[in-house]
Amino acid sequence: MKIDKRHLLNYSILLPYLILSVLGLIVVYSTTSASLIQNGLNPFRSVINQAAFWVISLLAILFIYRLKLNFLKNSGVLTIMMMIEVVLLLIARFWTQEVNGAHGWIVIGPISFQPAEYLKVIMVWFLAFTFARRQQSIEIYDYQALTKRKWWPKQLSDLKDWRFYSLVLILLVAAQPDLGNATIIVLTAIVMYSVSGVGYRWFSALLTGIITLSAVFLGLINIVGVKTMSKVPVFGYVAKRFSAFFNPFKDVTDSGHQLANSYYAMSNGGWLGRGLGNSIEKRGYLPEAQTDFVFSIVIEELGLIGAGLILALIFFLILRILLVGVKAKNPFNSMIALGIGSMMLMQVFVNIGGISGLIPSTGVTFPFLSQGETVFLFCQ
Repeated sequence: MKIDKRHLLNYSILLPYLILSVLGLIVVYSTTSASLIQNGLNPFRSVINQAAFWVISLLAILFIYRLKLNFLKNSGVLTIMMMIEVVLLLIARFWTQEVNGAHGWIVIGPISFQPAEYLKVIMVWFLAFTFARRQQSIEIYDYQALTKRKWWPKQLSDLKDWRFYSLVLILLVAAQPDLGNATIIVLTAIVMYSVSGVGYRWFSALLTGIITLSAVFLGLINIVGVKTMSKVPVFGYVAKRFSAFFNPFKDVTDSGHQLANSYYAMSNGGWLGRGLGNSIEKRGYLPEAQTDFVFSIVIEELGLIGAGLILALIFFLILRILLVGVKAKNPFNSMIALGIGSMMLMQVFVNIGGISGLIPSTGVTFPFLSQGETVFLFCQ
């Protein structure tokens, strides 16, 4: 008996997605209209652009919805997508102009996009495809089923290990340099490895290792000094952000400018906020108010209560996606859902951690609310 796909729609995921998308358009207008008016431009310019890409995203959703699942399990299709992604990352790194210290954006006429954003989804797809095919071996050999080969190949014919491909792609993102997205990809990969069927003790070991290495790294920077560490290749780009992380008010006019004004924005908001559109910080005080630090403006305008409700809605959406993964009987379906849910959770954590000073700022955008066509398409 043929089942109508309409009966398989999960409205507990669809409705939060639609609500967050509309909220995103409202927030984009609120955070961009003032600067557009100051420059003599149409105040609706950014929100119209964002809405156009939302329509494209809806069409992409419809296309994916009508696809047969076997299409995603085709190794040839996945290989082609990964090769295209590698080419785009190389183009972004070596043949594009630097934007805010990085080479992550490709601009074609009026359209710009960030290949690293799409790599997040491709990595989830790749790891789900790889781990799902080894379920029987994992049940017998545990983690050894995923680590039989040596991760570093001695010859071209050995390029078959998922760790090698993952490492290459992550390094390409880090070389942009885009340490924020690289961190999200690494954390998502660790979660997917942990839910692939290996013993839970390996997740505990990985989590302990990450926390220990992070503490040692931050301690080393604090002892050696940010100026010394800034001489290290690639790290120079993020040196100021680490300086702001340790004390944003030490240099409010330079390294600590963004984080300090993020604090001011959240302080201005209080419990109930100043009202939608009434932010002070977005009027030239807080750089990247419409992208990296958009949630600071949301808190300033809607208050902790309003921002908390938005966070609750996003966490509900993520939880429902994760629940689909937990309940799925097919390993590939399960890991795709768990990977996407984990990736969104990591992005929210990294963004909120950055604007609040819990972790060094990484330039990661906030799902749904930040301005940017790539971010909006990624959230679909």
